[in-house]
Amino acid sequence: MRMQIALPTATSEQRSLLEMDLAQLADYLTTLGQPGFRARQVWEWIYKRFAGDFAAMTNLPKELRARLEAEATIAPLRLVTEIVSRDRDTVKALFQLHDGQTIEAVLMLYDERRTLCISSQAGCAMGCTFCATAQGGLARNLTPGEIVAQVLYFARYLADPSLPPMTAVTRPTTVTNIVLMGMGEPLHNYANVWTALRRLTDADAFGLGARHITLSTVGLAPGIDRMADEELQIGLAVSLHAPNDELRTQLVPVNKGYPIDEVLAAVRRYIAKTNRRVTFEYALMAGINDTPALAQELAAKLQGLLCHVNLIPLNPIPDSKYQPTSDADAARFAQILRDAGIPTTVRLRRGIEINAGCGQLRRAVSKTT
Repeated sequence: MRMQIALPTATSEQRSLLEMDLAQLADYLTTLGQPGFRARQVWEWIYKRFAGDFAAMTNLPKELRARLEAEATIAPLRLVTEIVSRDRDTVKALFQLHDGQTIEAVLMLYDERRTLCISSQAGCAMGCTFCATAQGGLARNLTPGEIVAQVLYFARYLADPSLPPMTAVTRPTTVTNIVLMGMGEPLHNYANVWTALRRLTDADAFGLGARHITLSTVGLAPGIDRMADEELQIGLAVSLHAPNDELRTQLVPVNKGYPIDEVLAAVRRYIAKTNRRVTFEYALMAGINDTPALAQELAAKLQGLLCHVNLIPLNPIPDSKYQPTSDADAARFAQILRDAGIPTTVRLRRGIEINAGCGQLRRAVSKTT
């Protein structure tokens, strides 16, 4: 099922206002002969009212709206396709960028939370062998505006009860959480990601609390150290997937550059500086990394760390040798960690039938075009 939201398609010639901070927006509008207060008006339409086009900005002069429509954009993403899960609690969108690259974002609806999973790159260079995104390699980094645009797209949907599709949530409502766990490695696009995060947490912009945002990394140790020095209290999640270098290198090739002990050392430094708990993500794959022995090895590695383990039964790629572990094996793995004193949860699987795993919808659509 597709969501039909009429948004203009951005072109490479158009100025994306989402790439500008408020001062830059004011400078731009000055070049159009506008008074200084216009920048604040446009800014609030974008970040507080979630306007999808300039026609909605009714307190701007008609001539200015026409000028902006001709040469600028606030919607740099074009919806390619959108699918809703059978339970109507997950919506996955595939967007096209101005240069033809595509990215994914997912809205997950819970009892109290409306969580967005967004992308930071078009493709990914990390090469994780079980991940659909990695199979296509890295095309390019996303700009700050392209990252923010994913959030604004779904914020617009949640705020407007008239927009399809029907889902298991009463609207209007708001985005409550953001996870950077979509396509790409956020710490591989550090500057653009953090520019976007500052915009999303700025009280004068989107205004979401930093503690409601989690950044997931495959384990780029220098990036973890850099993140520890940031003022924003963004949550850190580390995709571990194995407790030893031999297995992890098979699953996560970047482990050759940043072995487990080096990653964990960076995590310890991060915890010491921030006093914040770190989440370790572990995608459980049948017969690969889900044995009791590996659970015991993982528990030993994580002893003494202020951490939480999030076990994730894999969202599989069709015809892949990597398949999700059984519910029984996931429960056994989790219990071994808990018995060792490691706080552990098993993530509820969402959107299996709509290719909700990272990069899967993009891959499916590309195979049919």
